[in-house]
Amino acid sequence: MDEADFDAFYQASFQRVVNQLSAMIGDRDEAHECVQEAFVRAWAHRRKLAKVEHPEAWVRTVAHRFAVSRWRRTSRSRRDPDRALGASTTTGGPSEDHVAVVAALRRLPAAQREALVLHHVCDLPVAQVARETGAPEGTVKARLSRGRSALATLLSDETPDLREGPTHA
Repeated sequence: MDEADFDAFYQASFQRVVNQLSAMIGDRDEAHECVQEAFVRAWAHRRKLAKVEHPEAWVRTVAHRFAVSRWRRTSRSRRDPDRALGASTTTGGPSEDHVAVVAALRRLPAAQREALVLHHVCDLPVAQVARETGAPEGTVKARLSRGRSALATLLSDETPDLREGPTHA
């Protein structure tokens, strides 16, 4: 993959992968940072990446791994983030529906959340979700079914408050 091909790949994929990872981890700024790191890694491995069947999936997987690693480091240290890392940017606020869906996704077990985002947001078929997560297709289908049921319950009008903390299962 030469520079022009990589630039085109970056332009076509960056925002989409940020949106997907943001839905998976629930933090847009963190997703942006992790995707940037993943593309840096992709640039370093661009010859290998040219041979990969789905380079965007490769970048998404690397970004998700960065996010998990960063979460682990942060939760171990429990210190405030360094404000010197970058200036915060202001963007338009998300819609109420977006906030409700993200809050509901945060309450799902991580495996269900990942399966839902990969299948419904990234528009991947079940077989591809299974490959990316390393889970059997039947397990992915069960996670999708349980996740959709849980989301339906969480997003129903009778749900008292989605601002409670995430579930950990």
